[in-house]
Amino acid sequence: MFETIMNLVKQHAGQSVVNNPAIANDQNDNVLQTVTGSIMNGLGQQAQGGGLGSLLGMATGQGDSSTLSDHPATQGVQQTVQQDLMSKLGISPQVAMSVASSLVPMVLSKLMHKANDPNDSSVDAGSLMSSLGGQGGGLGSMLGGLFGK
Repeated sequence: MFETIMNLVKQHAGQSVVNNPAIANDQNDNVLQTVTGSIMNGLGQQAQGGGLGSLLGMATGQGDSSTLSDHPATQGVQQTVQQDLMSKLGISPQVAMSVASSLVPMVLSKLMHKANDPNDSSVDAGSLMSSLGGQGGGLGSMLGGLFGK
């Protein structure tokens, strides 16, 4: 799962990280690693708190009509990324917020799309939940039902 998220972060980090003059080029790899780890941690927290299920439901069209970037789970993950960029790498709050708000919704959107795509076996709801520390069983089965897997 880490590799999948890392690849998504790398694919979408152009403007917010790689081409960002506020982030030194020699820090790019550290920023990408931190963002990836923070997304994993943030998603794990959401899975344990029950927020990931509604986020996955929204991705399948079974949740409410709010946008992904406005979803509380997305905002929680963004906050985790922002805090980690500031505390671990000393990035300013403004730059950390900019990176988190541009990367997190895009990466989560792509991740949810992958989990919902029957032709993409790299991510499914069950593996997503188990790799993020969510309990299998009931929630994993419910999410598997959402995705038809």
